[in-house]
Amino acid sequence: MRRWTIVAVTVIAWVSAAPTVLAQEGRVTARSRAPFARVAEALEQAITDQKMALVCHADAQKGAAARGVAIKGNQVLLVFRNDFAVRLIAADPAAAFEAPMRIYLYENPDGTATVSYVPPSVALAPFRHPGVRTVAAELDPIFKAIVGQALGTP
Repeated sequence: MRRWTIVAVTVIAWVSAAPTVLAQEGRVTARSRAPFARVAEALEQAITDQKMALVCHADAQKGAAARGVAIKGNQVLLVFRNDFAVRLIAADPAAAFEAPMRIYLYENPDGTATVSYVPPSVALAPFRHPGVRTVAAELDPIFKAIVGQALGTP
């Protein structure tokens, strides 16, 4: 009986830790038909067109090349805008941990690209303040438009 108690406690501990892993369930992932470089360029243009800021751009391919290592395209773009940040902080400072929000771009074996992001409403779902939910609702269509424009889809 003691053994089953230990197993039950272990399972409960594992399940209670699961929200960190499960938070990614709402991730949006889309594959392009266009070459990686074209999608990367289009993604940056879409961020500008949607009046968002590219807060940080981590390009693993360039970093690896600087070390003499060749890898396929792999980039993380951190995207946000200060007016959204100010409103998020005013509503719930803890929610600002999720800003800026990531868009992940990587090159597929055939040279096309895959884009992935967690919609703001999913990333900010744990925060119950109405102001956080309002910001998330405003950001969702912006991120959808950024990725849609970069991939050439509505």
